[in-house]
Amino acid sequence: MSGREEAISRFLARHGFGNAARCPLAGDASVRRYFRLAGGLRPAVLMAAPPATLDLRPFVEIAGWLRQRGLSAPEVIAADLEAGLVLLEDLGDHLFSRVVTDRRLEPLLYETAVDLLVSLHRLPPDLRLPRYDDDWLIREAALLIEWYAPDLGAAAQAEYRALWRELLPAAQVGGARFVYIDYHADNLLWLPARAGLARVGLLDFQDARLGPCAYDLVSLLEDARRDVDPGLAQAMIQRYLSARSELEPEAFRAACALLGAQRHAKILGLFTRLARRDGKPRYLDLLPRVLTHLARDLSHPLLAPLARWFARHLPYFP
Repeated sequence: MSGREEAISRFLARHGFGNAARCPLAGDASVRRYFRLAGGLRPAVLMAAPPATLDLRPFVEIAGWLRQRGLSAPEVIAADLEAGLVLLEDLGDHLFSRVVTDRRLEPLLYETAVDLLVSLHRLPPDLRLPRYDDDWLIREAALLIEWYAPDLGAAAQAEYRALWRELLPAAQVGGARFVYIDYHADNLLWLPARAGLARVGLLDFQDARLGPCAYDLVSLLEDARRDVDPGLAQAMIQRYLSARSELEPEAFRAACALLGAQRHAKILGLFTRLARRDGKPRYLDLLPRVLTHLARDLSHPLLAPLARWFARHLPYFP
């Protein structure tokens, strides 16, 4: 038995799960691993990460903050953060991405997810989080020229970064709010036995930041992993705007297009990196959808300078 396996066994035994069977769950793009535990004190999930590589403290802190506000982040049953081990409440398997195969439920799921964002964005941003500022957004967008289109010359790369620097102030509509970062159908669970916003189970929120409130709405509606009907997407944007009447609608829609383009540029680079560097080629299958989303966002008049850059430097772009 390896030293890591011994540490996990001791941790589980210490908290009443020494005899629990472990079933691996599908992981995400990070080094985190997940195991469903059966035969312990209660249904639970073990989250494990190499502590020298990934700090699980943000997950634990944000989970507590969300739960204090009545939202369904998993309860932290026990944690050894120095060892990179956390025992979590098991919220089940009903991911939005699975439940929405019943199209009759799709509007309800997305309405509830949008209402949860409205609730989050009405809260004072009193959680200590890093800023999702223009510098960080530009670094993310630059993943496209670093990994997806790495052969561009220095002048084209500099122009690309300068265009984002010029455009991104238009994303700051509605003030800095909690940004989940990966708010989409594979990170949300449907919990119909709960009430109201608690019906949305929340996963993978450890990278949250304070930043532009349109970001998570775009992440939800322009999903890299599934198609959302354009009519439903527009209805959800209107639902959000109706609930936040202080926002100027056209400015907010422009922010959605801008942040959508930024997110898709980031994902093109990130998924290419996962394939080339990390040996995860399955992410390449998602690129056509991401490219379609990006092309649609670039059609917004605000983004015309960036659209021209793509037309000049990535002529194979759709």
